[in-house]
Amino acid sequence: MLEKHSTWYVILIAVSAGMAGLLYGFDTAVISGAIGYLQELYDLSPAMEGWVISCVMIGGVIGVVTSGFLSDRYGRKNIMMVAAILFIISALGSAFATSVAMLVWARIIGGFGIGFASALSVTYISECAPPAIRGRLGSLYQLFTIIGICATFYINYSVANSGSYAWGLEEGWRWMLGYGTIPGIIFLVLLFFIPESPRYLIKKGRDSEAYQTLKQISGEKIAKKESQQIKASLDTEQSGSAKELLKPGLRMAMGVGIFLALFNQVIGMNAVTYYGPDIFRSVGFEKNTEFLATSIIGSVQVVFTIIALLLIDKLGRKKLMAIGSSLMAIFMVLIGSIFYFEPANSGPLLVIFVAGFTAAFCVSMGPIPWIMIPEIFPNHLRGKAVGIATMFLWGANWAIGQFTPILINNMGGAFTFWMFAVINVICFTFVMTIVPETKNKSLEEIAEMWKPNKKIGKEEVRKGLASTRG
Repeated sequence: MLEKHSTWYVILIAVSAGMAGLLYGFDTAVISGAIGYLQELYDLSPAMEGWVISCVMIGGVIGVVTSGFLSDRYGRKNIMMVAAILFIISALGSAFATSVAMLVWARIIGGFGIGFASALSVTYISECAPPAIRGRLGSLYQLFTIIGICATFYINYSVANSGSYAWGLEEGWRWMLGYGTIPGIIFLVLLFFIPESPRYLIKKGRDSEAYQTLKQISGEKIAKKESQQIKASLDTEQSGSAKELLKPGLRMAMGVGIFLALFNQVIGMNAVTYYGPDIFRSVGFEKNTEFLATSIIGSVQVVFTIIALLLIDKLGRKKLMAIGSSLMAIFMVLIGSIFYFEPANSGPLLVIFVAGFTAAFCVSMGPIPWIMIPEIFPNHLRGKAVGIATMFLWGANWAIGQFTPILINNMGGAFTFWMFAVINVICFTFVMTIVPETKNKSLEEIAEMWKPNKKIGKEEVRKGLASTRG
């Protein structure tokens, strides 16, 4: 049991690092408000519209690929500070862009920052948090992401109502994008008040610094035990080449990590987030009510992410993902049916179905992959492995941003959302068959689970997975 002062110190650390989610949430949501104006201002085709939205993921992929290697060399905290600075530069560059090319380059720079932050924030939290509350603290990244999305939807709605449509076409979208400096500055300032990851410090031979941090987090007795466990884990393993992730056991862990990263994106939530106003406009919303409908969805995200925060260390990761993916499949079928049958006055019904899908996402495949991906890898490979998994996440994010408008334009809304329903069924199947439960396990215990012992190899890993099911 943590002492009171230790609990507040852990929360301070987790909140400060979790604020990286504000960056990701803001960038995810703000473009949905600006893209309508940009499409008309620059006469964007569906493919170019997708590129303006998805170009940030190019920087994001590069950011996450390099984040593990850079953080292993320079520290988690320092690279997160670089991420904040890059995001501030991006927000200013986007606001003052004088062409589509300039806007695209500014968003790619922001992608670097978000890529660094998304890969390292939960990694940092998981390396600092005690096992009993690691899930809840790790969920803070997703909570701040959702708060960022929700707040940005309301910012977009407010800016859209601040002047005429002509004003929005010339100036309003610049204000939307420029507000990104605020989460960037908040994140940068908070990072000055947190320590470096104790696991990183021990890896670099700075044992006394790591011990002091662990002592502040968990107290002297637990700090000694955790320090010994971390050193033992690092001493018995090689220094850590990415090639190790292809070895038996770790290969399975890498597969699970990639699966979680992909399905965090391809199940359809970002299609709603990026193109929410356009989707609601297509069923009759007008006069900025499409922005209001999207803001309502953002509020649902906040409420159900908080619920996930309370449930994740009680019900477990696996059960929540199974329930959530099955519900998301049902709601995607219903959403697609609205576009197929095109009933009159279907707008309110669409809001209800999208809200249901959003709620299911926010208690399952929204926060949980961000928590589990850093959890499932051993200390010496965590930075590299998380970077690789998050690269797949950002790649999938790019595909959703790039191709959703093309799919809706060429194939129709019904086909597009039914496709997402099938993907959610696949997600449910994979959760039930290959994803382990990590609730209440220390990072060192989880790392042991992947080791093929004796001569059993893959069968040993399979038994370890089976013991966590249900």
